[in-house]
Amino acid sequence: MKVAAVIAEYNPFHNGHALQLERTRELTGATRVVAVMSGDFVQRGDAACVDKRTRALMAVRCGADLAVELPLPWAMAGAGTFARGGVGIAAALGCVDVLSFGSECGDIDLIRRAAALSDSEDARLFLRERLSEGASFAAARGAVLSEIAPECADILANPNDTLGVEYCRAINMTAPQIQPFCVQRKGAAHDSHTAHDGQPVSASYIRERLRAGAKPSDLAEYMPPSAAELLCEAAVEGRGPADISRLDRALLMRLRSMTVQQLAELPDVSEGLEHRIADCARRMSGADAGFARLCDGIKCKRYTHARLRRILLSALLGITAADSEGTPPYIRVLAMNRRGQEILTASAAARGENGLPVITRYAQVSALDDRGRRIFELCADAADIYGLLMPEVPPAGSDRAYRLPVEQ
Repeated sequence: MKVAAVIAEYNPFHNGHALQLERTRELTGATRVVAVMSGDFVQRGDAACVDKRTRALMAVRCGADLAVELPLPWAMAGAGTFARGGVGIAAALGCVDVLSFGSECGDIDLIRRAAALSDSEDARLFLRERLSEGASFAAARGAVLSEIAPECADILANPNDTLGVEYCRAINMTAPQIQPFCVQRKGAAHDSHTAHDGQPVSASYIRERLRAGAKPSDLAEYMPPSAAELLCEAAVEGRGPADISRLDRALLMRLRSMTVQQLAELPDVSEGLEHRIADCARRMSGADAGFARLCDGIKCKRYTHARLRRILLSALLGITAADSEGTPPYIRVLAMNRRGQEILTASAAARGENGLPVITRYAQVSALDDRGRRIFELCADAADIYGLLMPEVPPAGSDRAYRLPVEQ
């Protein structure tokens, strides 16, 4: 058995994702695939279009064998922390041979070189200089690579390649037994808002169409049939699409009730940004007061909109900077098929008695240590808040009552 891991959001699962899984099996010889998947809130600082259980089923019905959750503090974080969390879970399974990811350049050797150079002493020195000049972290990293390795200069301009660099850095530091592998992206670019005949579209295009009022059935051509069917079912049952603006006033209430010190403890807050957030939250008024206007009001040169969205959602969801330190403290299974059960069997043998605990039902959470219970409850509480974004609000407790589906 050869196991490949994919770190993903599947927001939602589309034809490009199916192609990546197919190519991963074909080119690496993997016989089993595990998806380490973000939960209800995602890296761009937004709610996933449909809940994590539906998206995990999409993955397992369309090419993956096992879907496990990347817990909230790592899923809703910058590229480095996101990659560290995903690679940490893949490594903790103990049976993963390959980590596969999408790439604009399709050159794994170039991505690995960029990763190695990013951690060199020269790079660290140049990075500090650029940051001291007021550049954002992403811009500073790009400038550093341009200076010390011009052949890698374009890597950090591409979102999938940037994540690939972070995956390789995390592998180098914590999981050298895992082989990185990239599949060149086909079709629309990441975050593209256009469709091309016969080519995979981006997940952003599908989400944009849903927000504009398109029916899920209108988007079926861009998704594998099983994924499209699940998206349609979610819409019919009032479980999607999510609308983050439904949290506007709850977010303002939360920010106005927090002290400046509490704001300073949020992930990615530095250089006095907490004062800017507090001031903007106090001054916000009008019918459209909420998430989007807060981000615009707080925006400054050093902070991207995605980073600000993550900070604001972290305030609402109760995440602190300390929560995403290290790697996730458990492996939570969201969906699997029979081959996925075989992955878990191989994982149990590889992990032994001292490995990370695997969670398949809520009763097992009580056996976790304090940190594990905190992280799980953060995810469970986030699922309850996520329910408020639905067209039809469900009762609380869905994450704690979740019954693991096993697909045939």
